[in-house]
Amino acid sequence: MIVVTRLNGSRFAVNPDLIERIQENPDTTLVMVEGTTYVVRESLAEVIGLIADYRALVLATARGLPAVEGQRLSLVPRPPEDGADDEPDGEPDDGGAPHSGAGDGGAGDGGARGPGAATPLRPGQR
Repeated sequence: MIVVTRLNGSRFAVNPDLIERIQENPDTTLVMVEGTTYVVRESLAEVIGLIADYRALVLATARGLPAVEGQRLSLVPRPPEDGADDEPDGEPDDGGAPHSGAGDGGAGDGGARGPGAATPLRPGQR
């Protein structure tokens, strides 16, 4: 959040990620993505400086965080690490990679997916 000052002297914080544009005519106006406008005492250059400082702080804070151990997110499952062939058909395991054969999730098979293939999520689905 950045802290700016209204023309009446009251200070407030605003999320800079929600600012659509900043106008100076002659007062500085913050126009938010949902259409709300705020007229502030700070100049256009000052507001841009506040936003740049805020984003630099976010990046510096993120760099200082420890690495997270655990499950890695992936759309396609990783192949077995031992290199073993898990496919019953005797063909090498390709880790669920898409290919164009019939019945493997390629075009024209009605959306069927091969073993180990990732299923895309619908909005709101976990």
